[in-house]
Amino acid sequence: VQLQASWGGMVQTGGSLRLSCAASGRTFSAADMGWFRQAPGKERECVAIIGWSGSNTYYADSVKGRFTISRENAKNIVYLQMNSLKPEDTAVYYCTAGYRLLQIRRADYWGQGTQVTVSS
Repeated sequence: VQLQASWGGMVQTGGSLRLSCAASGRTFSAADMGWFRQAPGKERECVAIIGWSGSNTYYADSVKGRFTISRENAKNIVYLQMNSLKPEDTAVYYCTAGYRLLQIRRADYWGQGTQVTVSS
């Protein structure tokens, strides 16, 4: 599976951004998909995961109620809608895929990072 994330961008506090990630590989529909992020000087954080069927999701406490992950298996795309953004959401965001991502937060594939910057 190869993952290609969209350009992140810069937004003011309270604004919104949507990240997308296009996956290639015939097993995409069988894989969980997710987003991780890493801010300078901080550990990498698992932000959101969606199961292969789209029925099950996970969100980090820090983004619950503000971020929504979704997927379109027919198009091999996963999205991360980010609302009410805060400066602490500033990080490099990584699209991931894995067959046990929901279970144990283990990603088998990583996309290139995309920078999201939230200004105060």
